[in-house]
Amino acid sequence: MAIAAVATMAAMLTADCAWAANGAYAVDAADISEPGACKLESWVSTATNTDFSMVANPSCVVDVGRPVEFSVLNNRFRSDGEWNTTFQPKAKTNLVPTGIGKLGLSIYAGGSFDSLTGDNLTAFAVVPATYRLSETMRINFNGGWLWDRTVDRHYLLYGIGWDWKFTEVLQLTVEAFGQAGQADSPGVTRPRFQTGVRYRPNEIFSVDVILGHNITGENASWITIGTTIRFPPPESRPARERTGHL
Repeated sequence: MAIAAVATMAAMLTADCAWAANGAYAVDAADISEPGACKLESWVSTATNTDFSMVANPSCVVDVGRPVEFSVLNNRFRSDGEWNTTFQPKAKTNLVPTGIGKLGLSIYAGGSFDSLTGDNLTAFAVVPATYRLSETMRINFNGGWLWDRTVDRHYLLYGIGWDWKFTEVLQLTVEAFGQAGQADSPGVTRPRFQTGVRYRPNEIFSVDVILGHNITGENASWITIGTTIRFPPPESRPARERTGHL
């Protein structure tokens, strides 16, 4: 019974990694960086039930006939007092560019694996859409599919997020997301929420402070501290100069 409980919690955590799309935020935007750009996202999360997670997510954009962002998320976590490590390769490409007053679309897909056994735990595909209200405000919509191979169940993924850059260096994000389908625990399909502030003093570095609830389906409250370090292509212009928006 104990092994089954740990396996169930591990599945919930690895399934949730499909949401790690915009740093520690869950709901992704439709944009990707220009070819040659790389970044390293990392964050630490702790919950009121003593669950814990440490994540490193390096990524780079490569031109393979079209720009594709490749990433490998590594998650070292504790659930119910047990430690485990998973990794999640993912590829994302933009289909319709974003712009003020227009809807942009992209798609990403990947899976998660147990680092010790190499077992494929999940597979997923998500379509992020972004509608920009202004240069400083956007709404993101996510819809997709998740296959939890540990219990052989399929889920519908959904999410909506709102980003507002309210000063030159501060951005507020509010988001709700989740997965719909059959589950043994009600927390697995109960909606999940996060809100946080990003401090970005320049184009290279940013830090996030995020508060969330039910993030991995365990009905606990979470606090997350995350950082992003960006490595733009040589001689490229800053992102805000290229696009004119956040």
